[in-house]
Amino acid sequence: MLSQRVKAALVFVPLVLILIYIGGWLFNLFILAILLVGAYEYVRLFKLAGQQPSLVIVLAGVALIVLQRWFFPDKGLGLLLSLLMLMTAIAALIDHERGGQDAALSFALNLTGMLYLGWVGGAFIPLRGLEAGLGWVLTALPSVWLADSGAYFIGKWLGVRKMAPRLSPGKSWAGLAGGVLTGTVSGALLVLLWRAVGFLPGVTPLWQGALMGLALSLLTPVGDLLVSLFKRTAGVKDTGNLIPGHGGILDRIDSWIWAALIGYYLVQWYLLL
Repeated sequence: MLSQRVKAALVFVPLVLILIYIGGWLFNLFILAILLVGAYEYVRLFKLAGQQPSLVIVLAGVALIVLQRWFFPDKGLGLLLSLLMLMTAIAALIDHERGGQDAALSFALNLTGMLYLGWVGGAFIPLRGLEAGLGWVLTALPSVWLADSGAYFIGKWLGVRKMAPRLSPGKSWAGLAGGVLTGTVSGALLVLLWRAVGFLPGVTPLWQGALMGLALSLLTPVGDLLVSLFKRTAGVKDTGNLIPGHGGILDRIDSWIWAALIGYYLVQWYLLL
């Protein structure tokens, strides 16, 4: 199993890094593709749990939100979200009239899936589209990866008190503290590196990288635990089997998408200073 995990990582991580570097339509298309696969896994999980979210509605909503952020980043989002909510409500009413027993729950699950993967996950596109987006994406994601590694090793060493024993027995408060320390230091060092190679402006202060690493290492575990909640509800270990040894796409991007969203708003705040 370890060999499978290593082989998959050796393919998947370089592919992600190459596409981040290239940017543009190829990166955006990749983000759209993995979010649609994530939407499929999301619907599948809740169907296994006995609910009936609509695959067509969730896929369409995620695609439309991501395409809006790609082609019309400065306009139309409010109108699109309003129309999606209206159409999802109409679909729920029709479902109920046709005898659906859980139409209200399906309405909620459909909306949640669209916003979770379309809005949160779609934040990769505006983050990479910023003037220094390459440097900030390559600060946000590696900070999370390194924070996860720090949390894992320090948690195994010192972890006694569990954070969420029902959802994720392996996570401890000591591990979270280790991840925060690792993520904060990594964020500062990554800014130093990307300044040196020109991915970030030379005047970018190190504290901005440290703050990003701190915020992401504190908050992105929520995304990991949320997907654990989905899996516990469905009674499965993984969200899928697309990536050998790693599970499904949602198993991999559960914290990444929150890193993109939080990172984007942090950079927007930095630009106002």
